[in-house]
Amino acid sequence: MSEARPADADQAFDLDKKMDDAGFGKGYRYYALGLLTVVYVFNFIDRQIVVILQESIKQDLGLMDWQLGLLSGFAFAVFYVTMGVPIARIADKGVRRNVISFSLALWSAMTALCGMVNHFWQLLLARIGVGVGEAGCSPPAHSIISDMFPPEERATALSIYNMGINFGVFIGFLAGGWINEYLGWRYAFIAVGIPGVFFAIFVRLTLKEPPRGLSEVKVVDNDPPPLLGVFKLLWDRVSFRHMAMAAGLHAFVSYGVGGWMAPFLQRVHELGSGDTANWLAPVAALPAALGAFLGGYLCDKYGKEDVRMYIWIPATAIIVALPFQIAVYFFTDHRVAMLVYAIPVLLNACYLGPMLAMTHGLVSLRMRAVASSVLFLVLNFIGLGLGPLVTGGLSDYFAIDMGPAEGLRWSLVVVTLTNVWAAVHYLMGARTLREDLARAPA
Repeated sequence: MSEARPADADQAFDLDKKMDDAGFGKGYRYYALGLLTVVYVFNFIDRQIVVILQESIKQDLGLMDWQLGLLSGFAFAVFYVTMGVPIARIADKGVRRNVISFSLALWSAMTALCGMVNHFWQLLLARIGVGVGEAGCSPPAHSIISDMFPPEERATALSIYNMGINFGVFIGFLAGGWINEYLGWRYAFIAVGIPGVFFAIFVRLTLKEPPRGLSEVKVVDNDPPPLLGVFKLLWDRVSFRHMAMAAGLHAFVSYGVGGWMAPFLQRVHELGSGDTANWLAPVAALPAALGAFLGGYLCDKYGKEDVRMYIWIPATAIIVALPFQIAVYFFTDHRVAMLVYAIPVLLNACYLGPMLAMTHGLVSLRMRAVASSVLFLVLNFIGLGLGPLVTGGLSDYFAIDMGPAEGLRWSLVVVTLTNVWAAVHYLMGARTLREDLARAPA
């Protein structure tokens, strides 16, 4: 006599059959996830390559640290976050695959253009163009991933996608550092920008648009809700307010520190751009990729018992990371500093997939791209926009009395302590998360 199938096994079987019938079997879903992750790799190569090139750009164009912070952070972020919401609205209404492929072509072309400028303001405008293009990447990609992976697998899938950040940083730092060493910073921009234009065509031809709600037993409305309705719903959820603020402060430290570690190694430890790339590329990227995956995996595993784990795990990680991060700035041997730096890099990468998964859990199917863009608006304005700019400004201020090397060291210490504030918001967000998820619209 055969045993009865558990109800959840029947449900999983029905979901797999539904996806297979729609042409989104397991193999294709992971292909699409891999393809979107590669797009995100291009995104972060082009976004972060300026970090490894900062010292050369500064010397060539005669810039101050605050101007470098503007190039790598604020000017890019303002246009990235403001354009993200209307582009996400287009994605919620239309074909998300087309938005992603067009955006990839645009930001890649603008990255190549960065290598053809002669003045600060020209480079600033080109970086703004990169920001406008990159605004069309993640919100529609998040929405596609959530339609292909059910809620219990979603944080892991989104975390795999977010590993594109770390591989992009790895390639951008390594390629940028060595191309700069031999050919100069202008060729570095051109070399990483042009391939993305051709990859955009490949994405357009091979990525399929999944039906909305494919991964869940839900029927999508034909029309998305009003844009202000999405903002109002998210604002009404106390957990989202705290999660967004926590993620923003968390990113403030990540971008503020990550954006200035290359100049730190060059000023404090007197490394060249090639040696800086050799150390920073693997240490800043590979542990972070592992941390991003583990954050999503552990939250999906333990969040089944208590959904607040999606917030508690990132909060715990950044508090554990704090003393290691501070210690990095005071080692006299750059090799020891970089090995210890791997610990906070891993721990600080645990948050983004879980935050996106919880944000999508708070909204309806047609709200997901906009919901992602709202989270990214807060995260990137505070993190990407203010992190490098504030770090650079503090560095200039401390350098008046301490000199450039010590000024940057103490600027990084002050910025790193912001993670205490981030942890407070994480813990406050966990208090109402279960209730807010229960109120999510169908």
